[in-house]
Amino acid sequence: MGHTLEVRDTQLEVLKKLAAPYLSRIDEAIKEEMDLYKHSKLYGPILYSLEGGKRVRPIILMLASESVGGNGDGTDLAAVAVELLHMESIIHDDIIDESPSRREKVAFHVQYGHGAAIITADFVFGMILDIASKYNDNRVSKELAVAALRMCEGEYSEIRIDPKSYSIDWEEYIGIISRKTASLFQTAAKLGAILGGGTEGEIEAFSLYGLNLGIAYQIQDDVLDWGAEGKITEALSLERSQEAVLSRLEEMAESYSAKAKASLSMIKNGATKDFLMLLADFTITRKY
Repeated sequence: MGHTLEVRDTQLEVLKKLAAPYLSRIDEAIKEEMDLYKHSKLYGPILYSLEGGKRVRPIILMLASESVGGNGDGTDLAAVAVELLHMESIIHDDIIDESPSRREKVAFHVQYGHGAAIITADFVFGMILDIASKYNDNRVSKELAVAALRMCEGEYSEIRIDPKSYSIDWEEYIGIISRKTASLFQTAAKLGAILGGGTEGEIEAFSLYGLNLGIAYQIQDDVLDWGAEGKITEALSLERSQEAVLSRLEEMAESYSAKAKASLSMIKNGATKDFLMLLADFTITRKY
């Protein structure tokens, strides 16, 4: 147990050090984009919603770009769009789940009200569309649109589940989280490879990396939230013992983390690839 904690703590410290320059770039890019909306009454609420995020998805985008030889051109704004799409989905998700808090703060809809939360999320989606319009490559808008559509499909599939009367199998579970959570990881990695000038093979490799990492990430979230009310995990446990479900989730998290790393086999070795591999490892050992 002590050895496991030591390894996890070491991973975290290394990741923090590696992530620092990327986080600075992302936060500066967010600030520049938000400065365009200082006149808006929604400026303050949007800043509130952006506070405290780990910025995992935009970091993946930047790393993917560098891994295929990109010099960072065009990635910062796309990274903002990815973070905004994640934030917008969180606002809606917390309303649906009636969550009282998020990121150790009062949830957005509790702080500002349900009406303001819905309007703010819609406004943010307009910001994302504006960012996408600034790219000549229409693959940027296409990938962001695909992610948004799939995330909505995943969320809708989840809210249709009645865990008291409907048991889902593992295939359905993976299908839901692939759309609801992993879609944006996949889009972030894929966009990074596109903007970095990657080959079709490299773009596909990063698409698979993002998808598998996103699945592992959500499974680990479900493990960490075990015991809390959750439709998917309750539906998984309807006809299975909780111990069996939890054990299977832990096995699957490891499997998808390994798949994410294997997806990068064709990507040339280097510091950014090492960072992405470490991120895949930490995804399933993290405790928050």
